[in-house]
Amino acid sequence: MQRSRKRKQEESSSCSKESATKSARNDVVVDPYPSHPRPTPVECRAVRDDLLALHGFPQRFEKYRKLRLPPLPHTSSPGLDGGGGTPVKLDPSDGDDVNGSSQKESVLDGLVSIILSQNTTDVNSQRAFASLKSAFPTWQDVLAADSKSIENAIRCGGLAVTKASCIKKMLSCLLERKGKLCLEYLRDLTVDEIKTELSHFKGIGPKTVIQIGKAIGWVPAVADRKKAYLHLNRRIPDELKFDLNCLLFTHGKLCHECTQKGANQKRKESHESSCPLLTYCGDMFKSSSPN
Repeated sequence: MQRSRKRKQEESSSCSKESATKSARNDVVVDPYPSHPRPTPVECRAVRDDLLALHGFPQRFEKYRKLRLPPLPHTSSPGLDGGGGTPVKLDPSDGDDVNGSSQKESVLDGLVSIILSQNTTDVNSQRAFASLKSAFPTWQDVLAADSKSIENAIRCGGLAVTKASCIKKMLSCLLERKGKLCLEYLRDLTVDEIKTELSHFKGIGPKTVIQIGKAIGWVPAVADRKKAYLHLNRRIPDELKFDLNCLLFTHGKLCHECTQKGANQKRKESHESSCPLLTYCGDMFKSSSPN
């Protein structure tokens, strides 16, 4: 009996090791542009530090950062809504929501907040989210509401028609796939598994980061979104990925030079005159051709 039990334990251990080995192999993703040498780890850190000095770390993402990475140096920078001199708090007590509540944010809350933050300031996106939750207390209420009512609730955040449609489609897709409006299961998944899950939702993606990546020569100009993502995911050091994603996303909302948004962006919401990424453009943009 003891020999049989021992044999089963050995088999189980062997299967576990085999599974782990397969998983490790699957995690190895081929770079679609192996001859494109940028970004280098030094460049990644330099851009992170330059954007951190310009914007400070985005307050909306601080609570997520503290769950995964060591603290950044304390810094003071212009506020993301165009104001100035607001210090970035990195102490453990920071991370309350826009209304000062310490209530735990759901994953679905966070995803909708990101959708509402596109092409607007943090202040306006937070107002839009608060207005949406006030008009529709549950996500079931949002899904059941007509698009016009949702648009009216989030209008202060801009692009109301586009964002309302994206939110409705995302909720509908989630309900169809999972049978309920809840994304808490993502907390138990790996980063790659989370990316796969979110890819099912139209309108959720790294578009802004990739636009800037092309502008500063980190990605070949001809790269599509998927190949650009794979290249950056291979080249950027793991410990800098979260910071760069948050900072480039924020920078993309403020600097039309990097994302070619056009001249209608309000001057007070833009930092194009002092954009630190301009030093990474120019000849470097043509430094390599795609494979």
